[in-house]
Amino acid sequence: MNRFLEEIVTVHFYLSLIPEALIASMLSPEEFGSYYAIGSKKKSSGQAVFFEVNPEFRSKYFRIQEGLARCVPHDDGTPKASIYIGVYRVLEHVPISELGKLFIVTQDGRTLGLEHSETLPENGDGLHLYKEIAPVSPMVASRLGPIDFYDLIVRNPTSLVTLPAVVFTELRLGELAANPELGNVGDLPYANMDHLREVLLDLKTKPVATKMVDRISPASFAYRTVKNGFFIGNESALRYYPMPSNEILRSEHYRWWRSANM
Repeated sequence: MNRFLEEIVTVHFYLSLIPEALIASMLSPEEFGSYYAIGSKKKSSGQAVFFEVNPEFRSKYFRIQEGLARCVPHDDGTPKASIYIGVYRVLEHVPISELGKLFIVTQDGRTLGLEHSETLPENGDGLHLYKEIAPVSPMVASRLGPIDFYDLIVRNPTSLVTLPAVVFTELRLGELAANPELGNVGDLPYANMDHLREVLLDLKTKPVATKMVDRISPASFAYRTVKNGFFIGNESALRYYPMPSNEILRSEHYRWWRSANM
């Protein structure tokens, strides 16, 4: 690649959630999603979830300029796929205002970009099931809607366990949200359904707001179980990225939808 072409190559910043990392890359979001999910000889494959970060973002916490200096094309001219700038406490040190689209990628590299909404969803009635994605990844059941759940784990000064920032999604419970004892499971794919029913019953009958369903749950999850969208919050703000309906996914993003449902 000649010098002129090197100068016009765009370097992107991505905030990966699985695992948590700040990455510089010459790949577009779709190319990076495919590379990050499918893997290579050097990297295992798997689901990917990441934000695009403002390329002008700078922070004393990260060695960004050094990362940019290393994000140059290979000797054969191919673009540099990834330079890791940070892998520890990344989420809490990137302001939400610096984040762009959220990209969710299937295991075979199909990428779907989500825009954030200025409107937060209603807390809603019934019981809830949350999958925390970063910086920790337990599965938690709660009587609290998503906004109150965020307040509890990030902004509650009386709680002994809080996070400086969190990304989570609410998962579908179907009939179990109202009737955990006798509700029809339907197509819910969660492991150990008897345990999930017991946890939900405890929430209905005991004065507790949340209960752990799986403390060692992997960060990955089935996209088809997402109830409404994704939430990112810190002590300053909460932002919501709504998930398109199944009808829109089928009609406008069929290849991604098919891959996510395989």
